[in-house]
Amino acid sequence: MVVRLALVVAAAAGFASAQLKVLAPGGPNLWWVANEENNVVWNCKDSQFDNFTILLKNSNPAVLSGADAIVSIQQNFDCSETLTTQQANFTAATGYTLLLANTLNSSDVYASSDPFEVKAQGSAYPASSATPVADSTSTSSSSASTSSSSGSSSSSQTSGALTVLPNGAGAFGALLAGAFVLSL
Repeated sequence: MVVRLALVVAAAAGFASAQLKVLAPGGPNLWWVANEENNVVWNCKDSQFDNFTILLKNSNPAVLSGADAIVSIQQNFDCSETLTTQQANFTAATGYTLLLANTLNSSDVYASSDPFEVKAQGSAYPASSATPVADSTSTSSSSASTSSSSGSSSSSQTSGALTVLPNGAGAFGALLAGAFVLSL
């Protein structure tokens, strides 16, 4: 019984890591600049979604009356998207949030960013050290490690005693082990 419980917990941890996450912009150190090129970055390697719509909303209806689709169909495998100056024609304000949603039903939100600011045109961009890379699972380079060999890369994040593997590998192994235990 204890073994089965451990397997269920391991499987849940693996599936939790497979959720789509917006890595940038978001938070106080990752903002956009109005009427300039801006980047959207997400954890494409850990997501089960093939594509999504990128929407922008603001908590203040005077700034933006509702969620506005800025990219109608974005392929997940791209890992990031650079918005052109025409797409980034936003009012400088705080309280913005990006939503990654179902392409057929924008109320089915897969992920949302932390609130962020759009600064006035001509403002400085965030420091490059604060900006996450597209295949990372964290905005801090000290909490994510990337290794590469033969042109492939992998990423893992360690938190306490639990190591979360990319692409739900831990969940798959736990499910196989659970199937083996249940067949005994």
